[in-house]
Amino acid sequence: MASVRAAVGASLAVARTRPRCVGLALPSSAPRSAWAAAMEPTPRWLAGLRFDNRALRELPVETPPPGPEDSLATPRPVPGACFSRARPAPLRRPRLVALSEPALALLGLEASEEAEVEAEAALFFSGNALLPGTEPAAHCYCGHQFGQFAGQLGDGAAMYLGEVCTAAGERWELQLKGAGPTPFSRQADGRKVLRSSIREFLCSEAMFHLGIPTTRAGACVTSESTVMRDVFYDDSAPLKFLSLLMSTQGVQAPAWDEMISESNCLTMSSALSTLRSRLPIPVTRTTYRGTRPFSER
Repeated sequence: MASVRAAVGASLAVARTRPRCVGLALPSSAPRSAWAAAMEPTPRWLAGLRFDNRALRELPVETPPPGPEDSLATPRPVPGACFSRARPAPLRRPRLVALSEPALALLGLEASEEAEVEAEAALFFSGNALLPGTEPAAHCYCGHQFGQFAGQLGDGAAMYLGEVCTAAGERWELQLKGAGPTPFSRQADGRKVLRSSIREFLCSEAMFHLGIPTTRAGACVTSESTVMRDVFYDDSAPLKFLSLLMSTQGVQAPAWDEMISESNCLTMSSALSTLRSRLPIPVTRTTYRGTRPFSER
């Protein structure tokens, strides 16, 4: 543990250098100051990841509200956009719980039990530091809850980090789950605790090996930060340790199983949304007619 903490401290002391990305156009519209970018640590084990965040280039992104960076997480309506900029909330003393070797191999990464690798995974997969090329954002969508159309929903506990292009020509979207509040968290805190993170880590990998399409859990990180849970139970302490899950999903070819109505087809504010991984980017500007209500389908 002492070696892991020492490695994290050493990594935090190193200034960030920008990656050399051949053939990829990295967007530069993220609302982060040059000073903040320069203070990010330099990855080593993760240095080979090359990001090309096509979803943020091709889909409408909300103009960040005025004010400090903390205002990015203020709950609010987000009309006319599919994404809102976000920033992971830091954790106290993050540490690695588990890595999934098969899931990380999809990104061209080799899992290791070396202290330096575990420290780097804890640092970047906790959201305490951002990899070069990542652009954290929360996805705005809509849908039905409890049999009624609920209007604006969105990623209230997950953040899009970016899309990794691999040497095999594949594109994988990276997400942090439990990274803190977003504009779509409503009254919640946007956090996950260790037990739910472990459940999702195990279940997502089990579903994949059962042949069920799903996201892949790449890493699970916990911390010494706590959050109040289970206040009505007597058999467990109300304070739980905060944890995060880093997951990946393939950006696939189009497979339309949901249609988008003519009204606000880009903002997802008046009809069922379609998974980004199944949405061909050029088609998102097309208007579709004749969508039936969910209850009639």
